[in-house]
Amino acid sequence: MTKRVVIVGASHGGHQSILELLSRYDDVDITLFEAGDFISFMSCGMELYLEDNVTAVDDVRNFSEDSFPQDNVHILSGHEVTKINGDGQTVTVKDLKSNETSEVPYDKLILSSGVTPKSLPVVGTDLENVYLMRGKDWATKIKSKLTDPSVKNITVIGAGYIGIEAAEAATKAGKHVTLLDVIDRPLGTYLDSELTDVLTKELTEKCVEVKTGVKITEFSGDSGAVASVKTDKGDIPSDLVIQAAGVQPNTDWLKGTVSLDDRGWIKNDQYLRTNLPNVYALGDATLAYSVAAGKKVPIALATVARREARYVVKHLFETTPSEPFGGVVGSSALSVFDYHFAQSGLNSFTAERAGVEVATSFYEDTLRPAYVPESKGNPKVYAQLFFEPQTHRLVGGAVMSKYDVTAQGNVLALAIQHQMKLEDLAEADFFFQPGFDRQWSLLNLAAQHALGEEEFTRK
Repeated sequence: MTKRVVIVGASHGGHQSILELLSRYDDVDITLFEAGDFISFMSCGMELYLEDNVTAVDDVRNFSEDSFPQDNVHILSGHEVTKINGDGQTVTVKDLKSNETSEVPYDKLILSSGVTPKSLPVVGTDLENVYLMRGKDWATKIKSKLTDPSVKNITVIGAGYIGIEAAEAATKAGKHVTLLDVIDRPLGTYLDSELTDVLTKELTEKCVEVKTGVKITEFSGDSGAVASVKTDKGDIPSDLVIQAAGVQPNTDWLKGTVSLDDRGWIKNDQYLRTNLPNVYALGDATLAYSVAAGKKVPIALATVARREARYVVKHLFETTPSEPFGGVVGSSALSVFDYHFAQSGLNSFTAERAGVEVATSFYEDTLRPAYVPESKGNPKVYAQLFFEPQTHRLVGGAVMSKYDVTAQGNVLALAIQHQMKLEDLAEADFFFQPGFDRQWSLLNLAAQHALGEEEFTRK
């Protein structure tokens, strides 16, 4: 008997769910509903588009309606799921073009509804040229402004990943950019101060005006268009404002039906099941089980959604799943002009937020042996490790350099996932070739440093 699987949301979780269903089962009928009119735009690729590093804006996506020609796959954009009838196992779906609604039955329902960008709760967000930075429509609007000579001053609100990307793209387009954040440093929720101090200097040297600890009070404008951002530290002339001040779960439509926490995240159990029978939730609208923290925390990453989707579909038709979801580490990377960093697991901020006690060690060295001069490709490298003070179990780390060492972030992720200790990382067997690395690799040396061992000679 054919089983009907309905998926809500066409981003990474929805895409992976289709792939897994097709790979694992022959007797499923799959329907995916997406409220937007463009399937699976990858907002994480927006900077590449803004800097002309993609083939076309329509290519910045995971898949399209035509990606799955199978008769048992139905992908419908412009269709918003507005309600779940748990007793009857149907969803209410509104066709946003015709405004018609219908009831669609399911045997299994996978929620991957994602998040929406936050707009600041201040006067003036409805002014012209006050933008958000998520989705294809905003990408094309921002792109047009970067090539508009009348737009000279751009203010970016939020110094997280998305805000940094917006600031860099706008600076490279020749605009005067002011980067604002309410916290005390850029990327402060992702990296500790030893690394953000280096990146703040880099931003400033690249002519980004960084203002932190700023409270925004109003967007002000003339003739309906924004002209300045008013803050508690003065007004900032602005021809364009890009808001990148965080996201919120897209779950208002689930209130009273699916259990949510006080911040709107969907509650799911260790098998990623909701309170409704046969209804599962994954991706950015949920909290993810962190291997490092040993509890559920917010980790809004494509990699998390795809791993959760793989798990859900694998166990979708088991009465009781044979094993709980194993959890994720949570790893990411970013370039900030000439610097590249990757981070994995916890840092001081996220550890404190999760109530996890950590010790930290910061290590600075050169990429290659000392006999290779900096002018010949031997830049500084930085590594920071976070670990349990008593057991030395690794729970987080970051690497950074002007040389691309971000692949080391994957090594950290694997070490954290497999519960390795500092002692394990200090002795891990990595390659050595002086054109690439040191006699002891960067992460060997960082772990040895954290253990208080005698520094290895750089000669």
